[in-house]
Amino acid sequence: MRSPEPQDDAFYTDAADVSGAPGDVIRSRPSTFTLDPVEHTPVPAVDSWQVLYRSTSALGDPIAVSGTVLVPATPWVGLGQRPLVSYAVGTRGVGDPCAPSYTLTQGADYEGAFIAALLAQGWAVAVTDYEGLGTPGGHTYVVGQSEGRAVIDMARAAQRLPGTGLSSSTPTAFMGYSQGGGAAGWAAELAPTYGQGINLKAVVAGGVPGDLEAVADFNEDNIGMAVVLLAALGLDAAYPELDLDSYLNTRGQELREEADDLCLVSVEAVPLLFQTVFTRVSDWTHTDPLSTPAWQARLAENELGSGRPPVPVYQYHGLVDELVPYAQARSLRRSWCNRGANVTWSSLPGEHLLAMVEGQTPAITWLHARFLGLPTIGNCWLP
Repeated sequence: MRSPEPQDDAFYTDAADVSGAPGDVIRSRPSTFTLDPVEHTPVPAVDSWQVLYRSTSALGDPIAVSGTVLVPATPWVGLGQRPLVSYAVGTRGVGDPCAPSYTLTQGADYEGAFIAALLAQGWAVAVTDYEGLGTPGGHTYVVGQSEGRAVIDMARAAQRLPGTGLSSSTPTAFMGYSQGGGAAGWAAELAPTYGQGINLKAVVAGGVPGDLEAVADFNEDNIGMAVVLLAALGLDAAYPELDLDSYLNTRGQELREEADDLCLVSVEAVPLLFQTVFTRVSDWTHTDPLSTPAWQARLAENELGSGRPPVPVYQYHGLVDELVPYAQARSLRRSWCNRGANVTWSSLPGEHLLAMVEGQTPAITWLHARFLGLPTIGNCWLP
């Protein structure tokens, strides 16, 4: 039987007490992790919980965020403690039904197989829904100041959830691709200040949109303008003073209404994708918000590269990525290297979706070595 969608489920919508420490679990319940969209047959030997936990918004306010904790039911037989991956998902839209804590129970999550591959290593996996995806309020899509904290606090929630066998000393990694790569990168940069107390070992970040303005410019008259629209909605949700509606023309208002509750991997999203492909921001605004001082300031706050990840990073990107430009990801890698970070950079032959698949196995292999405690010197010496 199909579960109620998050917007109709009291687990997500009931008012939550957000006092307490970041990462504290507000409530939890057992759930099902399935790759089967028809019968919803659970993935065997995996214990699953949906959680609501405390985190912090881009403005520094306490918030409630939902997510999923997955732990192999079989005993850990590796060295030391069972590792934990705080997994940041990629783009799926801004509607509440897109929340991975819901789609993972329906066999309808396009990253379900990637998550299953991590569980097959014997690792625990915690998957945040990010701010406003599932829970009330707008989803702060690609707003790193919010998403990075959600990833960090998702790891804390998994460690504090009774019955997982995890703890604050659990070896932990942040991992994600595309939107998730940006979130993992932000979690890495925020770790020295916001992530204290986590036994962080490594970060994997692929297809990273580190410079949102560069991504928007790249997609002008390109196929990815729907993603630019979602990014504008995300920034507006995180920073209400940006007042996106005041910049939208009639067409922009119509596009916003269509995008507000859509999941991009659904049939319902097809009209929005067709309406935005090969368009420009000027087609749906009367004034370009991205060029204004207020928007420029918030974009700058959410540009990666001003911090130094404190642990080794595996960063990869498709050479012919048609959505998230390769050049800005390479610039991020150089910024991290110049700040003394230990970065292993990998250029892959694919475009955006293919690179996600190509990068999975080498990323897991690299991460396995970090959990074993093996050293890595990275390749920052490369041009």
